[in-house]
Amino acid sequence: MKLYLTIILFSVSLTLQAQNQFQQFINYVNSLTEPASKQAAVDSFIVYARTQGIPFITGDSANFIYRGNVSSVSIAGDFNGWTPGWNMTNLSGTNFWYYSHKFESDARLDYKFVRNGSDWILDPENPNQVSGGFGPNSELAMPDYIQPWEINYQSSIPHGTVINKTIYSVNVGLYFQLKIYLPPDYDSASSKRYPTVYFQDGFEYITLGSAVDVIDNLIDSNKINPVMAVFVKPNNRNEEYAGSKRVQYRLFFVNELVPFIDSTFNTIKSADKRLVLGDSFGGNISALISYNHPEVFGYCGLHSGAFWPNNYEAYNLIINGPVKNIKWCSVWGTYEGSLPANMRSFRDFLLQNNYQLNWEERHEGHSWGQWRATIDNMLIFFSPYEPNSSELLNEDLPKKFLLEQNYPNPFNPSTKIRFIITASSLNPLSKGKGTLVSLKVYDLLGNEVATLVDEEKPAGVYEVDFNSHSDEVQNLSSGVYFYKLQAGSFIETKKMLLIR
Repeated sequence: MKLYLTIILFSVSLTLQAQNQFQQFINYVNSLTEPASKQAAVDSFIVYARTQGIPFITGDSANFIYRGNVSSVSIAGDFNGWTPGWNMTNLSGTNFWYYSHKFESDARLDYKFVRNGSDWILDPENPNQVSGGFGPNSELAMPDYIQPWEINYQSSIPHGTVINKTIYSVNVGLYFQLKIYLPPDYDSASSKRYPTVYFQDGFEYITLGSAVDVIDNLIDSNKINPVMAVFVKPNNRNEEYAGSKRVQYRLFFVNELVPFIDSTFNTIKSADKRLVLGDSFGGNISALISYNHPEVFGYCGLHSGAFWPNNYEAYNLIINGPVKNIKWCSVWGTYEGSLPANMRSFRDFLLQNNYQLNWEERHEGHSWGQWRATIDNMLIFFSPYEPNSSELLNEDLPKKFLLEQNYPNPFNPSTKIRFIITASSLNPLSKGKGTLVSLKVYDLLGNEVATLVDEEKPAGVYEVDFNSHSDEVQNLSSGVYFYKLQAGSFIETKKMLLIR
């Protein structure tokens, strides 16, 4: 009875001191002398930890735990280059092993346990898994990480159609398998045309990246205008994306694949309505394709673009070459070795040379867990939702206007701000003619920096430019700024970041 009460009191104390509870547990077990008492304390803690989630989070630390009769347990994952160098400590007198490490509050990382130096396993106590290129991994998600809702299949919404195609490439001398996504409203007999997204590693973007579900969900929730998608399966990704066949593959893409898609489906045949994107080496070939052929692909997406092949061929080509009419979207993780430094340098070059760029750096690794959660970044950047004229005048719309995030963001020196005024947001006294709209920029102290709009406007979609080098603002310094839209009684404010 005494031992039972001790365990109960210990469990209660854990819930009261969240920051220190794991170390309390370790200290408590180490203070015990009887093996039965130690094991009972471990059993009690495991039951409690399962209710909180494992790895067991205390403050900014993730506490990895394993229970089993082994000679050693180590951890390999995004955080240590998948080298099993994080050796877990055995809690004396028990079969309990642990390792604690601090992470950013929004970090999300893949990992596995390695038992006895060679037996790689998923974390038995962690039900959260993420598919990877070499099978599933256990997932560590710190408390502020937001799980991507858009990757989940929703049975209640309209779904696009995926059809299979095969195309022979004269340039490469091989057949390529394709999966073509057609949006829910696609009708081959209709005159409606669609922007098109081309995915490298296409089949993995479907199976590991949930790209079809992402597109369906973004269309249904009015995050993007409907798009077509072409998912291309490589035959030998290393050779075609970064090796000896990269030129032939690039020519296949622009001279054979795009004409085939444009002649077969209802596409918009314009560079500013085509996006090519890829992960890792897929980002490398996407950059080579778009930069060499901006007349074909006006948008390029880089999921952790690996630029090191061929002595940084793609990177050097772009930063040493002329500025071209390409819009870029780039996402990478801080746990990707030397890649983050390369992508930051590339980002800075693009911004300094007035390329339009949407970028995000996340506390994640080189994984599909990161890439699947940021497909939406690229699609919204490429084809943001824009209601047609009949929708704008539809009184069934929500009773508010829409202020979008500026792009690019961060920016230097200029950015675009888009907003939508619906019929329902008009001043009732205006009789449908318009409403007074004000769009202003402020600094962190609330000082007005610029007035971008101050006039009556009818229902419609509007886009304005804000240039930090204009005469009105006189060379603003780097930092956070706010832009505020007011239309009638409606007010909304968003934040943007200027980088010099």
